[in-house]
Amino acid sequence: MKKIITYGTFDLLHWGHIRLLERAKELGDHLTVAISTDEFNLLKHKEAYHSYEHRKYILEAIKYVDEVIPENDWEQKVEDVSNRNIDIFVMGDDWKGKFDFLSDQCEVIYLDRTEGISTSMIKDDLMK
Repeated sequence: MKKIITYGTFDLLHWGHIRLLERAKELGDHLTVAISTDEFNLLKHKEAYHSYEHRKYILEAIKYVDEVIPENDWEQKVEDVSNRNIDIFVMGDDWKGKFDFLSDQCEVIYLDRTEGISTSMIKDDLMK
């Protein structure tokens, strides 16, 4: 079984997020999604509209997602890859190069962002 993991806040869920999850799942058999807890978002100075529990509930309903776990800190990725026997670590290409240090533990893949949609774009549009 090939295991994949990805990380994110997944707050204002949109079709770009779904496309990322779909493409990540296509790489293997089991997709784990680690979502930032509310406490971790505070440390990152990032505010989510939906609570961790609500974001988790939404992600668990997506057919590409096999498991949702909390992301509590930046350092957790190394432990998750090791403890969960992860084969592929996936992130959007806006993070390109930031997680290459994991390449000695697993394959690291940066997927192209879906053009024409982003959480920042949604927020900007709503503010207009």
